[in-house]
Amino acid sequence: MSRLKNTFSRLKSEGRAALISYVVAGDPNQEIGQDIIDSLPHAGVDIIELGIPFTDPMADGPTIQAADIRALNAGMTLKKTLDMVREFRVKNQATPIVLMGYYNPVYIYGAAKFAVDAASAGVDGVLLVDLPPEEDAEIKGELIASGIDLIRLITPTSTGERLKKLVKDTSGFLYYVSIAGVTGTASINIQSVTDKIKEIRQVSDLPIAVGFGIRTIDDAKAVSKIADGVVIGSAFVNIVEKTIQKQIVSEISRASQSYADALA
Repeated sequence: MSRLKNTFSRLKSEGRAALISYVVAGDPNQEIGQDIIDSLPHAGVDIIELGIPFTDPMADGPTIQAADIRALNAGMTLKKTLDMVREFRVKNQATPIVLMGYYNPVYIYGAAKFAVDAASAGVDGVLLVDLPPEEDAEIKGELIASGIDLIRLITPTSTGERLKKLVKDTSGFLYYVSIAGVTGTASINIQSVTDKIKEIRQVSDLPIAVGFGIRTIDDAKAVSKIADGVVIGSAFVNIVEKTIQKQIVSEISRASQSYADALA
């Protein structure tokens, strides 16, 4: 059983949703970024989403855009992102890691080489925001062959046949984008999310994680009642931006534990 499947199965038996954290790899630099991801499981995080730094993150708002620039300015690359996962796996073989980002860095790296190297490093899933199913043939087969889950985004406008197409060949979990906009810029509407999750469950039995628009602990708690996973991103990235470097890890750990306690 894969780490993702095992984690969602265990949490379902415990009657709680997964706390999924999003941080940008190497923000504010590789050393502190490594300390951040190493600390997250100890602060109640069940699944780590690790952002691949990119110059043009079109689905992300100012907070995560700034994090990408900080990481790139610190010298982060896709190879170094995989190195961070590899180092994480030395101490932690249980917590799933999903790489989230855009296809350009993967394309330049080489789809086949990326899939092999990501699997070797210990990556469990990949979510490429700007790669629709019509264009993912180059990478999909490589990921499947390497045992890596291909995760796709579902949006409020994904309906009917489009929704069925998006869930086909998807594995690990489905990521529902709760707002029509970029990350960190709007608040969630619980009723509309509830309605959409019911619609998604009619066409897929995969776990559903909800992200974008979850700005407070109360938001996270409300989402945990209707979804299988709650994604916290901009709130953690904000801490990196606004906290002096020597306190970043402790502040993110404190915030993570607060979300974990709310979801318990």
